Amino acid sequence: MAAIVTLLSIYFFAPWEAGLYYLRPLSSTLQQELDLFVEQGVDGVIVYVDKKGEEPAYYASGLDNRITQTPIRPNALFKIASIAKLYDAAAITKLVGEGKIVLDGYLSDYLPTISERIEHADNITVRMLVQHRSGIPNFTDHARYHWGELDVDIMDLVLDQPADFIPNADYAYSNSNYLLLQKIITEVTGAPHGQYIKQTLLAPLGLSNTFFSVQDVSKDRLVSGYHVGYEDDLRHLDHGYLSTAKEVSIFLRALNEGTFFSDEEKQMYTSLYEYDHTGWVLGYQSIARYHEQEDMVVIQFVNTTGNDIVILTGILYDRVMQILRSM
Repeated sequence: MAAIVTLLSIYFFAPWEAGLYYLRPLSSTLQQELDLFVEQGVDGVIVYVDKKGEEPAYYASGLDNRITQTPIRPNALFKIASIAKLYDAAAITKLVGEGKIVLDGYLSDYLPTISERIEHADNITVRMLVQHRSGIPNFTDHARYHWGELDVDIMDLVLDQPADFIPNADYAYSNSNYLLLQKIITEVTGAPHGQYIKQTLLAPLGLSNTFFSVQDVSKDRLVSGYHVGYEDDLRHLDHGYLSTAKEVSIFLRALNEGTFFSDEEKQMYTSLYEYDHTGWVLGYQSIARYHEQEDMVVIQFVNTTGNDIVILTGILYDRVMQILRSM
């Protein structure tokens, strides 16, 4: 039934190019499938597979950089976009476990200096922020926000905005929630939020190639990102967390296995947020999922956005999974 629904959705709603790609016979190998995907107008793609009991494997196709025409580097840094929310939600869970945050404590309790400029701050809980039930508008939907021009103070797009709905009355995905959660982490720990995540989640896993800004690394370590219709390399834009496919995979497996949680924290996180995520920022698309039946983590990075590539990226992931399950 799921396959029929997917097929009908693509037939009726997706651009015809995506439909044609979906209907192409499945490649006999994962490498051939990635090569076929790049032929759809994508610069490059990385897939990392970690199946329990087997050696993890990289697969890649396409270009790292249009100017140098160098092949994409499977172990290069990539902007992981909203996959970062998994790290933030895990950090909040740890802070609750340490008694430094209360899930049902209010936004106004933790950020009193700005709470008067956020509607309903006295009734928005930390739990609502994590679960996108705060009603705070998404700053990336603001008329003044532009993915390619970051000369505006993001907080100016969050503060003094009318709420979308009464807290906990509805659900609406909002990047503003997680910007505020990062500020809460900073407030209660007395250090930048990334420092807490690094010490509590990354260091115990031996992860040293996960960063919180493009300012933290040299540009040449980062895969170039492109948007259809523009020749500019977009890797200089600061869109948050960076990591490698391998390190995202290690983190995701640890999150699903509860490696850095106590039993109580693991139960808390299960009731609080997701165990996998997708990500999109200008020039970069990502998917990070754990597949319980196969005990397998599959990470997919694509360094091109625009047109129907977001649809093609989802189709590719489904095709990658079909191939992996047949191996």
